[in-house]
Amino acid sequence: MNRSRPNCGQTHAKRATLIALGAAGSLTASLILGSGSATIGDALADTPSWGPKYTSNGELELPSNYHTWVFLGAPLTPNALNNGEAGFPEFHNVYIPHEAFQAYRKTGEFPQGTILLKELQLTMPGTRADGSRTEASGQGYFPGARNGIDISVKDSKRFKDTNDWGFFNFGHSAPPYKKTAAVAPREACANCHIANADDMVFKKFYSPILDAK
Repeated sequence: MNRSRPNCGQTHAKRATLIALGAAGSLTASLILGSGSATIGDALADTPSWGPKYTSNGELELPSNYHTWVFLGAPLTPNALNNGEAGFPEFHNVYIPHEAFQAYRKTGEFPQGTILLKELQLTMPGTRADGSRTEASGQGYFPGARNGIDISVKDSKRFKDTNDWGFFNFGHSAPPYKKTAAVAPREACANCHIANADDMVFKKFYSPILDAK
């Protein structure tokens, strides 16, 4: 039986097509994966790998490594200077992930997925009428026990109704803190930031570090 020989031109065309497809696949993988710093999941998801993590019912998970993040500052409004009624009488220790910090330094804008974590820290018991005490460095207010965590997250899709930021309260008491938290009602936090903050963040308190040269 005579068997027809394959057309040489068709064979080369098929090989060229397969090579082109393979090269395109490799290029796509390279663009998505880069040098290993990103994943396919990152490319498809709105939230960066270093950003917030949520439970299946939408609650924010408390980050486990925030003490290794960039420290931005610690505003203090002690009760003794606010007629005993300070909204937050503790140090407000604010942290931001390294990746969000670097992105802000380049663009002047907080990227999507930015977490600003505020851990409250009580002052040591005062020995004076103004709540201060004297230590080796002089009279003042000194950090004591940790006493709660609040978190804000930038996500223009998830929190579009509160100017792109969502706010979460993990408790105002000593550790251990809650492991997850639901987004706080608008009136709990967002309204104050809308009325008083710079693009939802009190940047003037953190600018010395955020914008340091």
